Amino acid sequence: MLDLVLLSRIQFAVTVAFHFLFVPLTLGLALLVAVMETAFYKTRDETWRKMADFWGRIFKINFAIGLVTGFAMTFQFGTNWGAYSEFMGDVFGSPLAVEALMAFFLEGTFFGVWLFLDRNRQKLKAFSMWMVALGTNISALWIITANGFMQNPVGYELLADGSKVIMTDFLALLTNSYVWYMLVHTLLSAYLLTAFVVVGICSYHFLKKNDNEVFRRSFRIAIVLALVTSILLPVLGHGYAQYVVDIQPAKGASMDAIWETGSSVPMYLIQIPDASTGSNSVELLGIPGLASFLYTGSFSGTITGLNQMPAEDLPPVGMVFWNFKLMTMLGFLFIAEALAGLYLQRTGKLYESRLYLKLMQWSIPLPFIAIIAGWNVTEIGRQPWIVYGLLRTESGVSLVPTSEVLVSILLISSVYLMLFALEFYLIRKTVVNATGAE
Repeated sequence: MLDLVLLSRIQFAVTVAFHFLFVPLTLGLALLVAVMETAFYKTRDETWRKMADFWGRIFKINFAIGLVTGFAMTFQFGTNWGAYSEFMGDVFGSPLAVEALMAFFLEGTFFGVWLFLDRNRQKLKAFSMWMVALGTNISALWIITANGFMQNPVGYELLADGSKVIMTDFLALLTNSYVWYMLVHTLLSAYLLTAFVVVGICSYHFLKKNDNEVFRRSFRIAIVLALVTSILLPVLGHGYAQYVVDIQPAKGASMDAIWETGSSVPMYLIQIPDASTGSNSVELLGIPGLASFLYTGSFSGTITGLNQMPAEDLPPVGMVFWNFKLMTMLGFLFIAEALAGLYLQRTGKLYESRLYLKLMQWSIPLPFIAIIAGWNVTEIGRQPWIVYGLLRTESGVSLVPTSEVLVSILLISSVYLMLFALEFYLIRKTVVNATGAE
């Protein structure tokens, strides 16, 4: 028999994950195009205009289709997660309402101004793009504020019968430490993803010998951004991980499959967790104390093991562990690729380095995979709670027929696959037909 909770979770995961494939590129491209529009206004250098036009075309496609994919998420709170909506409505609705009134209208209005304004009013065109960039980033803030409460509830009061949470301190909601850790990590990830998309597209044109100044300059900007963000992410992520261990110890221990409480906990370079036995079936090449250092700041620090926590409060350890490892391994690959690209560009060897250019062209999907893996760690690691410590996931689902949920999953997945195919076709056509001389 199909499980209603599992199907509802799958449906929400499909819609959120698919929508989030578009969000990071929107965040990053909005900022890059704003910089290019401003540079053209200041210098009147036609290369900046051509760059803004080319990357702006990709931004338009991604922004429009990404906007469409976000609508289904809102409906699900009422259709599949009615009990959650009733429990969390007073808290969850506030940041989403502010996001709609402040950010959505800001980016929507100025996107239209930027889209239809001609180059004779370049100052206003550049300003409009900055407003779009501001709006998209503010959207991220308010959505993460809502999610931050689910991860670390603050500024609320629980009714005596436990049926609902009431927001008592909106400022506490906004200053929630989890929100700011997650926001910085998300924005940096978005900028890294954008940088790698730009580098990959430029690499494609270099391989085609279409190495004019539009793509050369775009590459120079993007490779520096890629290096800066790829280094900042693990540095700041280290602090984020320490914070997670403190407030969600089960998620923290699952990220490295730490089963037993101990000090000077090693980190294994090769490790396979086995939740059925509450241990790791493989542990090879351990580095003494490294896990303790990463999660506590001290090589002799103590980490609480999963076996010392209530079994009913543990997330799916394997899923959290493997997603975390995938994200971190890709993160180190990004640093290596960015360093290599900067070296080749500075030494004048880039345009003849076909192996590197092919690698970067085929690396375009990797940041998307890394970001989805990171969000899997965040959301799956919170399980079995939908609101950490307050409401379990199975208690938040609507009592609807499982057959209806299954049909909706198939329909939504079909529509999303068509939208993805449309996005891929339009962006590929834009990239392939570009000469950089438009």
